[in-house]
Amino acid sequence: MRCPFCGNPETQVKDSRPSEDGAAIRRRRSCSECGGRFTTFERVQLRELLIVKRSGRRTPFDREKLERSISLATRKRQIDPERIDRMVSGIVRQLESLGETEIGSEVVGELIMKALRSLDSVAYVRYASVYRDFQETSDFAKFLGAEGFDSEGMDAPLTPAPAGNPEPTDPSPIRQGLGEQDLSATDDA
Repeated sequence: MRCPFCGNPETQVKDSRPSEDGAAIRRRRSCSECGGRFTTFERVQLRELLIVKRSGRRTPFDREKLERSISLATRKRQIDPERIDRMVSGIVRQLESLGETEIGSEVVGELIMKALRSLDSVAYVRYASVYRDFQETSDFAKFLGAEGFDSEGMDAPLTPAPAGNPEPTDPSPIRQGLGEQDLSATDDA
């Protein structure tokens, strides 16, 4: 394995261990030339997969791109990275087991949606907003309604304010959507 720091073609494996529930081998390597240390992963690849985009263009399947898109959806969520790795490996195995070398991008998107829905509802909605190309807040509302998400949080009665805090106000102007709030002359804004 070539050293990513100095380009030396000879590196030594210092440690090997199973990773991703045995689906990969993680190797710590060291360069004898510059002393740099780095990690590599070895995974089974059943076949070379091509993704067919909506435009008809074909691109090689890129596991790292899949990981990046899921990482964006799960950003700042309290999700164990191991669970995300297992989910990515599961999606890759499903794609490989389809028996096809060319797979439509919509198939990949739907597999990601299904996996995210069972992992984290917020990450699921985040991914869906990009994948389904939401343009307005009403797109979110339609999607959430169609997916059976509870809208109780928007219509629930207000809870009393804790002692010492001002009484809460009616949130209905906020539900009108971005840029549609009622800013009449009586508002102090």
